[in-house]
Amino acid sequence: MAEYLIKNGFVFDPVLGIRGDKADVAIKDGKIVETSAVKNPKVIDATGKTVMAGGVDIHSHVAGPKVNVGRNFRPEDKLFTYKPRNGIERMQGGFSVPTTIRTGYNYARMGYTTVMEAAMPPLYARHTHEEIRDTPILDQGAYPVFGNNWFVLEYLKNHEIENTAAYIAWLLRATKGYAVKVVNPGGTEAWAWGLNCENIHDPVPYFDITPAQIVKGLIEANEYLGLPHSMHVHTNNLGNPGNYTTTLDTFKLSEGIKPKSKFGRDQVMHHTHVQFHSYGGDSWANVESKAKEIMDYVNSHDNITIDLGQVTLDETTTMTADGPFEHHLTELNHLKWANADVELETGSGVVPYVYSPDIKVCAIQWCIGLELALLAKDPMRVFMTTDHPNAGPFIRYPRIMKWLMSEESRKQQFDAFKYKDKVIDATNLAGIDRELDLYEIAQMTRAGPAKALGLAHMYGGLAPGLEGDVAVFDFNPNEPYAPDDIEKAFSNAEHLFKSGVQIINNHEIVSNGNKRTLWVNTKVNENPQVMRDVKEKFLRYYTVTLNNYEVSGHYLPNPYVIEVDATQ
Repeated sequence: MAEYLIKNGFVFDPVLGIRGDKADVAIKDGKIVETSAVKNPKVIDATGKTVMAGGVDIHSHVAGPKVNVGRNFRPEDKLFTYKPRNGIERMQGGFSVPTTIRTGYNYARMGYTTVMEAAMPPLYARHTHEEIRDTPILDQGAYPVFGNNWFVLEYLKNHEIENTAAYIAWLLRATKGYAVKVVNPGGTEAWAWGLNCENIHDPVPYFDITPAQIVKGLIEANEYLGLPHSMHVHTNNLGNPGNYTTTLDTFKLSEGIKPKSKFGRDQVMHHTHVQFHSYGGDSWANVESKAKEIMDYVNSHDNITIDLGQVTLDETTTMTADGPFEHHLTELNHLKWANADVELETGSGVVPYVYSPDIKVCAIQWCIGLELALLAKDPMRVFMTTDHPNAGPFIRYPRIMKWLMSEESRKQQFDAFKYKDKVIDATNLAGIDRELDLYEIAQMTRAGPAKALGLAHMYGGLAPGLEGDVAVFDFNPNEPYAPDDIEKAFSNAEHLFKSGVQIINNHEIVSNGNKRTLWVNTKVNENPQVMRDVKEKFLRYYTVTLNNYEVSGHYLPNPYVIEVDATQ
């Protein structure tokens, strides 16, 4: 494997505490090494350039059945941006729901090397892994959904934490999953009966359990196992005026619980796309930002991490395992709607959506996401996402960087809003003059997400021994620049290395890389009851057999298995 020396770049690395100093970065045998360890490297002149570790996306919907429904559902999205094969690059298409091929290439162009699929229905894990396998370049993992699973509901109803943990371990192994994901806990199961759980104390029909019990029980089971990532939640009441109280109530479920993982994370709860959960008011007429109240809590509780779910003011495709929300959305915008129920496990919906700057609510949503980031006291616990594609496509990350780094760019966007004065009155953003720097951006997009995932030993920094994932951008932070220069530079990496392989050279993709699939194999004590319950439910309820459910090895041609020993 070739050796590389990236010389004289402005390095931003929170792992090493480097804040834009000129430094060299060496890569050998797929890893970052001391510069003295390379003997005859290929030299990359990074003079006047920005150098960072490869980006890590903690939450994105990029593979699996609902993503594919979105592609089939919206041919107009795909055809607008079709691109034929060119050199090493394969044919690609799609804007808000890109093909697997374009997903890998577009992330790479932004300097990202690791992306987590945020919601995998266990029954369709094989489909999800087929799409992950087909996505070039990126290391990826997938989060199976647990918050509406019949096994989980029944075990937690009786507070059977050990049985819940044993089932989690079995399902992660069966699906080759990475973490415990919870979407609208209990609410999606209620949706099978045309109902919903609108707050964390609404009972789940027929199960005699509440969302609060589900969330707290899964936190406890997650820590019982000591998994790399914390419980990862999308709580109830997403997208409704006044829902910030539900979010705060959910946060409080983590109080007094400390992480028991050996993987270096500090949090026991990760709450995703918090922008959608930070609304005040009691109707769309008086909806307002409650980002300050949300961040006051997050800033004072270090066992929680969040990501933004930043609205990008684009036409996009919403998709979520929160089935009742998607029905609510289609009643609001009257656009086409797809809905699915996944047997004993989950459900989903898909609806197109236009975040127009001419609509007051959309502009308020845009403000709220940026407020969350700009009010964060610790950027290592607040991560950049768009909940791709729900608040907008991931290709807008460089644009979000521009908004976070430039008060001028935010003022320009305010001036473009049709209802500027009303938006300013309903939000806090116009009164925030903070501008993030590239070190803080690296915390939000590299070191922070890697640590929260329990992957700081592999990703997120440039310390010797970490993966050779390095991005070089044509951006000089020490020279005057316009806001648009930020977006332009970070949309088009000049060089990118993934596990020591050069993926991008002089802005051109030159390799499809050697991507890996990350999954967690957790060893637990034998639990005859759980295995008996699994076999019984497959015989009585599932439409497939166990042999046709579990994900076998050929679905993961290049797996990276993280071993966890939770035996007592």
